[in-house]
Amino acid sequence: MKKILIVDDSPTERHFLGELLTKNGFQVMTLESGEEAVSRVKELMPDLILMDVVMPGLNGFQATRTISKDEATKHIPIIMCTSKGQETDVVWGKRQGAKGYVVKPVNPAELLEQIAALS
Repeated sequence: MKKILIVDDSPTERHFLGELLTKNGFQVMTLESGEEAVSRVKELMPDLILMDVVMPGLNGFQATRTISKDEATKHIPIIMCTSKGQETDVVWGKRQGAKGYVVKPVNPAELLEQIAALS
């Protein structure tokens, strides 16, 4: 698992996650919206997607559902990476197709553990 796509509308979060993953040997790509993720995922074909939930337009739950139901992209694991930490959010995220769920502020060790578990 080498290529990770970060989908987050926050430049700060994209930078933080990008730095963390790059330092740990991953190739990182970033997008700023759910729409971008849905429209470009087939061209980018990442090994994993880190998906924020709260974004303008298409939210992370909707983008995850679309990507995980598409024949061409359903094999790509998605980890929700969001400030929405209620149990109902976690359950809903997994129902949409997410394989993992990390609550912000992200604990680097927890995120890397979840990535390793999906490898």
